[in-house]
Amino acid sequence: MMKKTLFAAATAAALVGCIIKQDAPPSGLARAIPTAEQVSIKLPGGQQRTIGALADWYVATRGVTRTFNGGTAWVLVLVHTIVQFPVTSVDGDVYTWGPFSDALDPAEYKLDVRDVGDGTYTYQLAGRSKIDAAAQGFTVIIDGVADPRNGDLRGNGSFLVDFDAGRRVNPIDSGDARGSVEVKYDLAARHLDLQLMSTDDRGNPVDAYYAYNETADGGGDMVFDIGGDAGGGPELEEITLRSRWLKTGAGRADARIAKGNLPAETPEVTASECWGTTFQRVFYTDSVNFAPTEGSAAECAFATSDLPPAK
Repeated sequence: MMKKTLFAAATAAALVGCIIKQDAPPSGLARAIPTAEQVSIKLPGGQQRTIGALADWYVATRGVTRTFNGGTAWVLVLVHTIVQFPVTSVDGDVYTWGPFSDALDPAEYKLDVRDVGDGTYTYQLAGRSKIDAAAQGFTVIIDGVADPRNGDLRGNGSFLVDFDAGRRVNPIDSGDARGSVEVKYDLAARHLDLQLMSTDDRGNPVDAYYAYNETADGGGDMVFDIGGDAGGGPELEEITLRSRWLKTGAGRADARIAKGNLPAETPEVTASECWGTTFQRVFYTDSVNFAPTEGSAAECAFATSDLPPAK
């Protein structure tokens, strides 16, 4: 994440030095692309406590939200920074910032924004390697759509980040992320989706899916699906974690592990954990007695388990 942040800062900084104003972009463009704050999962942070005192799945949920928020933030910060400056050139309905790079940069970049004409915009951040002499043309790294027509804080859209393309263009600053991630957002509905397609260290495909809804009063509901090795064998299990929390911070997480190497007599394992406003566990239980049941279900902020159907 640090490398992504540095890459975003360096890219935006390099842009400033190369801009030659040709025309002004559409007045609504800067407002069309959401800010990192608007497209983020808002999980209460809580007080500083030792990890052992915290509910395990509150910690897991917080880790997922930080990964999501950081992964979307660097894209939006970069694009927002660029569009605050005058454009370099205009070709019909396409506004271009760049190409730009410093003398020692291993790649050059440009941002193209198209005014579709109906109040929506498409945008692409593309790069071209300065190291690979065989590189032809620009490779798209970020590809997005923004629809602000419903008004401030009510827009929707999506963007795709191709980490493999970023590495081909600039293997020095691109970090170690692999695959791609697609983010879809609907600010009016307070809803986010994220689809991650990548590979693990052994080259095996990894697909993960996040869905998040923010409640009107500041609570949240997040579902996280991923294939992972939870059974100790060669096959991957299907893991689902659903976390719900109130604006006070109190919440509940329910989990399911299915398929993969689980024995035929136990096709799935479920578990539930609840935490209070200080994020300490108040209840835990699971279907196979992996750990003893403790606490009281009556203290749960949400009374019952509610997992989405198995796929």
